[in-house]
Amino acid sequence: MTSKVLVTGGSGFVGSQVVLQLLNAGHTVRTTVRSPDRETGVRAMLKSAGAIADSRLSFVVADLLRDQGWAEACRGCDFVMHVASPLIATKNEEEVIRPAVDGVLRVLRAARDASVKRVVFTSTCGAVYYGHPLRAEPFDETSWTNVEGGDITAYVKSKALAERAAWDFMKREGGSLELSVVNPSGIFGPALGPDYSPSLDLIKRLLNGSLPACPDLWFGVVDVRDVADLHLRAMVAPEAKNERFIATQGGAVSMLAIAKTLKERLGERAKRVPTRKMPSFVIHLMALFSVQMRDLVPLLGKARNATSAKAQRVLGWKPRSWEDAVTATAKSLLDLQLINTK
Repeated sequence: MTSKVLVTGGSGFVGSQVVLQLLNAGHTVRTTVRSPDRETGVRAMLKSAGAIADSRLSFVVADLLRDQGWAEACRGCDFVMHVASPLIATKNEEEVIRPAVDGVLRVLRAARDASVKRVVFTSTCGAVYYGHPLRAEPFDETSWTNVEGGDITAYVKSKALAERAAWDFMKREGGSLELSVVNPSGIFGPALGPDYSPSLDLIKRLLNGSLPACPDLWFGVVDVRDVADLHLRAMVAPEAKNERFIATQGGAVSMLAIAKTLKERLGERAKRVPTRKMPSFVIHLMALFSVQMRDLVPLLGKARNATSAKAQRVLGWKPRSWEDAVTATAKSLLDLQLINTK
């Protein structure tokens, strides 16, 4: 059965994959952009990625910071995939928190008022396992980030507060609207175009030689194609009603292990990739001058693990290996000529 689905942020890394999979599954898709100028580029990107029948794709202008456009965006839709969210490094938390929290509330209100059946909200493992002591046992969907726990970036805080706000809204005034939440770990996999996430920028830095060594960073890894697949499963499965689902391939992986995998799999194309570990004091020094580096400091040397057993058991979800995900990232960046390897 096909449906009409609104995808917020369809030009982004995750959103474009969600749109692609929805179109190829036969659904009619409407997606939000902040400017009508984005439509031509998004259509071209999706076509090059193999989108089927983009005649079923339409665009509407809507901004997470404004009420205008959201009623029109949700009108006539059966489902909403709320993927859009700010992802920037900043000293001012409100620049990230306000669009994330206010944005999800705008989407939920508009969806409820338009009699949408279900919203699938893209949260993150950042709303699950930060602000707690490290532990061997993996975190699951019953876990919540403690935003007062210290060592939390503005982005992590924004996602944790936004998801809390979403569930609070549902209890208080959700009406007949249903909510499902997907909590991905670090999202890798192929970029469809130049608008990709900071996790891919780490692979880009490895490939272009701008990192002389690998910071002591650890990530849960999941492929963007699998994240999109989980969204589609959560959209229609009765068992997904008012549930959270962690999306991750397995345990945390070090940046050094990622670098070595790229070396092994890409050969000459990965000739600039370092295979030494960077002393953490170097990141601390760089953090004095860079907001991006400052956000990495709390993550150094810390491996946080989460389990996707619930998604696999309840929704039949099967993620790719982390090796395949990071290799696909690197190949896409190289094929799109987004990296100078000379």
